[in-house]
Amino acid sequence: MPATPQAAGLTAPLALPKQRTAMLRHDPIYPSHRSPVVADNVVATSQPLATQAGLLMMQQGGNAVDAAIATAAALTVVEPTGNGLGSDAFCILWDGEKLHGLNASGRAPAAWSPERFPDGMVEHGWDSVTVPGAVSAWVELMEKFGKLDLATVLVPAIRYAEEGFLVSPTIATLWARGAEVLGKQPGFAETFLPEGRAPRAGERFRNPGAARTLRLIAETNGRAFYEGEIAQEIVAHAKANGGAMSMDDLAANKPEWCGTISQSFDDVELHEIPPNGQGIAALMALGILEHSDIRTHGADDLMAVHLQIEACKLAYSDLHAYVADRTAMTKVDEKALLDPAYLKSRAALISAEKAQDFGAGAPKQGGTVLMSTADASGMMVSFIQSNYAGFGSGVVVPGTGVSMQNRGFGFTTEAGHQNIVAGGKRPFHTIIPGFAMKDGQPLMAYGMMGGPIQAQGHMQLLLRTQLWGQDVQVAADAPRWRILSGLEVACEPAMAPDLLQGLRDLGHVVHVEAPDNAFGFGGAQLVQRLPEGGYSAGSDPRKDGQAAGF
Repeated sequence: MPATPQAAGLTAPLALPKQRTAMLRHDPIYPSHRSPVVADNVVATSQPLATQAGLLMMQQGGNAVDAAIATAAALTVVEPTGNGLGSDAFCILWDGEKLHGLNASGRAPAAWSPERFPDGMVEHGWDSVTVPGAVSAWVELMEKFGKLDLATVLVPAIRYAEEGFLVSPTIATLWARGAEVLGKQPGFAETFLPEGRAPRAGERFRNPGAARTLRLIAETNGRAFYEGEIAQEIVAHAKANGGAMSMDDLAANKPEWCGTISQSFDDVELHEIPPNGQGIAALMALGILEHSDIRTHGADDLMAVHLQIEACKLAYSDLHAYVADRTAMTKVDEKALLDPAYLKSRAALISAEKAQDFGAGAPKQGGTVLMSTADASGMMVSFIQSNYAGFGSGVVVPGTGVSMQNRGFGFTTEAGHQNIVAGGKRPFHTIIPGFAMKDGQPLMAYGMMGGPIQAQGHMQLLLRTQLWGQDVQVAADAPRWRILSGLEVACEPAMAPDLLQGLRDLGHVVHVEAPDNAFGFGGAQLVQRLPEGGYSAGSDPRKDGQAAGF
């Protein structure tokens, strides 16, 4: 693949105007010394080979959607520890005039019911697999917004699968961990453990089955995956291993243009995909913070962190109590959860003096790979796809390279819960793309992989970039925290010792987690529009990733 030019970060910081804008000011105050990439066309992903695939599409005349799909397809090959051909996906994109939201999460097999799971939902194996939606997202986005064709954008992914690629360090570590847990799942070792072990960093890995599947997807515009040859092999493998997936389940899959839901914080709006995803929690937390004095504190001040933690605890209590497939949220829906009066009442529960363990409120009586792309025409894309728990279910369909997600584990069997498992229903989802708007115009396409930290991370990144004026790379570099349960919160060791002690003094039970917890604190990719045109892009140092542009 040809080398691509990469713009360097600005060497001299620019003064911020009095009114916050997307102006670039680079102050590398955290351990990473990466600079943001500034260019007219940019791609930010968690794996450099995938970044190059996206840039190549734009150099060939494609747009940000072509780049996003080329990147997404490449990531199924070069980062199988976070996603695969059996993933689900979501997307928020600005087409130059309008914001769109796409939900391509799959539904439970029709045969599923609570009775199938007497001991609760299953984390691995075929009984954790719902219909994979990512391939349908690629087709839908390409048909509606792409400039190139699907066969062209899949070329880099096919090449990496057929000719092989050199495994990068972080992914190699996660691969070895995944092998310990999933090595005996049907089809896993045959595809992902050549020579009986996970490949090491710098070793070449080939996936000829994935190359075959990608070619069939390209040749049939995705139909082989849901109705044809690959679908038949998926269903046969399911039946051979006790799964319930049928040809009808796969053929019924359709992505949904669902729009977005949003929440303002001062002059910026954060947009998220509506439920069944957790994005609403980021909106709730922001809405709660609207009624706090967080604006009077600095980004790493004790009270700023405390207020964010408490707001997230309130939001997540409601998230887990109420969020489900949008059509099943009949008792408490998204409007009730985002009602301004309700969020104000929840904010009133926060104490500046102590940490608290909040329960769910009563708003109404009665976990991945993320990429951000943008092009010189103004199109911006936030796209996320995931197998959920690392390699997902561990199930790999022989000869296809299709590793299946385990999104069924997101259901509950709790009677009366809006998220109770049912055939044809979408489970609660952790993966969410994020998008910020200002004055009716696109500002930032961004997001973060990493399970339950994602909504928390969306809030942290938005506040760092928009309230505290940090550039996208500094915001990605900054140490993070995430709520666990009760009063427990996990923090990165890069957080200042006096800040950690201050949180303990307020009653937070602080767990300082080792930096090798690659999923725990997420992997952010951000693209922010600049006032003078072009973009500033940042990529998380916790991953092998790269932001690049031309």
